[in-house]
Amino acid sequence: MNILEHYKHDEIISIVRNLILIRVVEEEVVNKYGKPGEEQHMRCPVHLSIGQEAAAVGACTHLTRNDRIFTTHRCHAHYLAKGGDVRRMVLELHGKVGGCLDGRGGSMHLMDDSVGVVASVPIVSSSIPLAVGSALADKLDGNQNVSYAFFGDASMEEGVFHESANFASVQQLPVIFVCENNLYSVYTHLSERQPNRNLGKIGEAHGLKTVHLNGNNVFEIAAAFKNIVENARAHNEPSLVVMDTYRWREHCGVNFDDHLGYRNSKEAERWMQQDPVKIASQIVIDVGVLDQGELDAIAMRIRAEVATYFEEAIKAPLPSPEMAKLYMYA
Repeated sequence: MNILEHYKHDEIISIVRNLILIRVVEEEVVNKYGKPGEEQHMRCPVHLSIGQEAAAVGACTHLTRNDRIFTTHRCHAHYLAKGGDVRRMVLELHGKVGGCLDGRGGSMHLMDDSVGVVASVPIVSSSIPLAVGSALADKLDGNQNVSYAFFGDASMEEGVFHESANFASVQQLPVIFVCENNLYSVYTHLSERQPNRNLGKIGEAHGLKTVHLNGNNVFEIAAAFKNIVENARAHNEPSLVVMDTYRWREHCGVNFDDHLGYRNSKEAERWMQQDPVKIASQIVIDVGVLDQGELDAIAMRIRAEVATYFEEAIKAPLPSPEMAKLYMYA
């Protein structure tokens, strides 16, 4: 069976391009962030999604601009997958005017209401009840929008997840709980925090429809989310989707951290062999949608574009002191 048979050519190109875009942007962050001997132009903490790109892109493929997502400190991939502006994101990482929050938020607070990126909240699990409230409003308004709560596996250990899942199930809200299970809560493995079980069982206990996916195959993810989103939109069916994936870099920062001992290099190597960008690239090559030269050309154009944005961000002005008074309410 051709995994791409239900996609239009332009959809396939868009999915692959988004994967490559997220990888390129974050690799540029790695190259520019806090290098010894250089001025630190990005002073905010950064949490990278390198290795997890497919989860974000696949999940957001079938959303409209009016659908809303609520995400976490690891928000770069979600912001871009939902249609966030790359230039404004790069400016925001540098704390500059023209950023998506005019430099107020930095890496952990990306948002753009015009494309439905409502909030990126660093406090663990705090995005979850916001998405449920958004879904409740949509149900009351009858507008058939869908809301997402993106979160990591550790968020399922917080009480607010259970309260939110229960409420969404009882009220039948158009919300999708999207768990990116990268196995670690900072430095603590899932096996040290939870019993040996499929995380989807937790959703089932709250009456949610649950789906467990390979979080590194973007086309499998997108295919699954098509039905999940349609059911939420048409039938107010809340769901939990668990996607198994892996972050390549440290929890917070741009380096590799295998030397810390909380995970071993062989584990990381196994997951890096399941590179979501390479998996998607090989699929489109195998079915004849694109060849390697065309993929390389896409990546080259994106790298040139992204490099320009980083150069512009360094030269862009910082917010003026007067701007600190904006959006302050007594």
